[in-house]
Amino acid sequence: MLVLRSAALFILAAFFEIGGAWLVWQGVRGDAANSSRNWIWIGAGVIALGVYGFVATLQPDGQFGRVLAAYGGVFVAGSIVWGMVADGFRPDRWDITGALVCLAGMAVIVYGPRGH
Repeated sequence: MLVLRSAALFILAAFFEIGGAWLVWQGVRGDAANSSRNWIWIGAGVIALGVYGFVATLQPDGQFGRVLAAYGGVFVAGSIVWGMVADGFRPDRWDITGALVCLAGMAVIVYGPRGH
């Protein structure tokens, strides 16, 4: 149950961080950059990034370095998925292999057996 909670929090954190970064990107570089909506996109992105920071603190493991290092693997894989859904990005086998390697590293960092 603890692993499921942790995994759900990693996915939720990824949604807010990647989504926030994507909103800022759209506000600065995307179609919204040429309209008056760009500050709304950027503001929403900044808020989402703040929510990400809060969600990350809810992880059962209280070690900041471990949680953020492991989250890096989730971020890599989540960014590829986000790009596929939001921007029509088509990853090649190297993108997918790299993301799987990152997720494996994440699992070792967070869910590896510890002697305490």
